[in-house]
Amino acid sequence: MVDPVLASRLQFALTTIVHIIFPVMSMGLAPFLIYFTWKEIRTKQPVYEQLRRFWTQIFAVSFVVGTVTGLVLEFEFGTNFAAFSTTAGELFGGPLALEGMMAFMLEATFLGIFVFGRGRVSDRLYFLSSIAVGLGTWLSAVWILIANSWMQTPRGFEIVVENDQQIVRLTDPLAAYLNPRFPYMFIHMQNAAVESVALFMAGVAAYYVFRHHVWGYSIEHINVWEKTLKIALVVLLITAPLQVIQGDGYARHVLETQPQKFAAMEAVWETDSYVPEYIVAFPMDVNDLLNPRTKDLFGIGIPGGASWLASGGNPQATIRGLETFSTKSPPVAIVFWAFRIMVALGFWFILLALWGTYRWWRGELFEDGLLHKALMASSLLGFVAVEVGWIVTEVGRQPWVIQGVMKTSASVSPNLTGAEATFTLLGFVTGYILLLGLYTYVVGRIIRAGPPAKDELTQSESTRAPESEVTSSD
Repeated sequence: MVDPVLASRLQFALTTIVHIIFPVMSMGLAPFLIYFTWKEIRTKQPVYEQLRRFWTQIFAVSFVVGTVTGLVLEFEFGTNFAAFSTTAGELFGGPLALEGMMAFMLEATFLGIFVFGRGRVSDRLYFLSSIAVGLGTWLSAVWILIANSWMQTPRGFEIVVENDQQIVRLTDPLAAYLNPRFPYMFIHMQNAAVESVALFMAGVAAYYVFRHHVWGYSIEHINVWEKTLKIALVVLLITAPLQVIQGDGYARHVLETQPQKFAAMEAVWETDSYVPEYIVAFPMDVNDLLNPRTKDLFGIGIPGGASWLASGGNPQATIRGLETFSTKSPPVAIVFWAFRIMVALGFWFILLALWGTYRWWRGELFEDGLLHKALMASSLLGFVAVEVGWIVTEVGRQPWVIQGVMKTSASVSPNLTGAEATFTLLGFVTGYILLLGLYTYVVGRIIRAGPPAKDELTQSESTRAPESEVTSSD
């Protein structure tokens, strides 16, 4: 049987890795849906109704699956991490409860109007529902990220002893909720969601544009896909550079608040100045290939690059090494490579945005087959970047579950056995593979079906409620 601490960590990692796909899709789609709804109402152009109705289907499916998988995560705090829940429940429980009562209820209430109410309510109320759904989606992220960011940089609390157990008592809610990490994490996460969805939209649109303009197939609603590609490129041109620029400041904040994590990101074992920014690094001994904490590395990098990035411009800056910390280092290889994959993808997304914009400016956006193939191949890479980014965040924090307060090994449920943890881990692996497969199948069917035909839009227009009234559903 697997050790209950390891099995619980693997189970939570699995459920989080799968779950994050769905909120990223819904959070990233929210601004697009608000825009499509506004343009549909303002211009009366059929293409915006087609866009709104098509992408709303994917949003709704993602919302439903994300709700189910999100509830599983909250139950795991009790089943697998009861010690953590007991210690940090006073602070951690509040944001999670507010996420459900405020954000989820707002989103769920207006989602019914947004999905089913277009012909039954006025334009004004329908547009309001799109804003409410988007706001609810992003408010969920606010409360979840408040809880997680507090675990990274805990503030506004004191440790007290109750029944011979240390408990976190909230002393300053404002300092706790608006801790130093929260603004960095919120901006980075929300921008990443929009960027990921822009890439996904561009990839889907590029597939149909490629088949029509390059291969010469007759594609129904090609104007919808052309419009999608252009809108996605505009958003990508904004979000891709912003992600890299903001991420640079985020990394320096990590250096200030979690220096051990930063040292793992750069594989710095000994305190030194003029530290190179390794592009790649490998163990010197083949026997250490599977050792994530090996110290003897051969690397290819930019001299002084890590010091320059850490200090914001000084290549002679000193970076504290992992060996100077009293706690065991995180699995350095995992953090090191996850960070490099994330950064490499970030710059690739900028290149894609510039490439697409240039071809658009030249009037060759729809004829560049190589660009279309690149966009199709990159359609899911935004989600990959989010996943490896969270690996850096969570694995890099180890051995702490609450930075400097509680270790992960002490957070697991005390009565959980290895057999129980292994059994549930295997069950979740099977269940989540099936769930992810089902979600992929449903979204694939939606994409293959495409947007609604124009004759369906004409019928929709005839049943739409006047601006001055709201009718009830039959």
